[in-house]
Amino acid sequence: IIDLRPVYHRLEERIRAHVILCWLALLLIRIIETTTGSTWPACRRDLDRLHLGTFTGPAGLFRQITALTKPQTDLLAKLDIPRPTQVIDLQPAAR
Repeated sequence: IIDLRPVYHRLEERIRAHVILCWLALLLIRIIETTTGSTWPACRRDLDRLHLGTFTGPAGLFRQITALTKPQTDLLAKLDIPRPTQVIDLQPAAR
């Protein structure tokens, strides 16, 4: 669980930056909702199930995402986001 606490800014530039970031986050949420026709909690619930695993062994290291579900595939298609490759990174062991 992420530790959340109130954010207190005293400098004008930090206050402005915080407000702009909050506004951008809300804008992105609204774009996702209007583009997909779904609610933000539903979209987030689907995307929260997408994970990146890092696996290491004698042969090296690789990073792989979980297999996309149908709702995740549909959501990415509606948002015109290309489907990610299954294996993200592959590094053979040093010899």
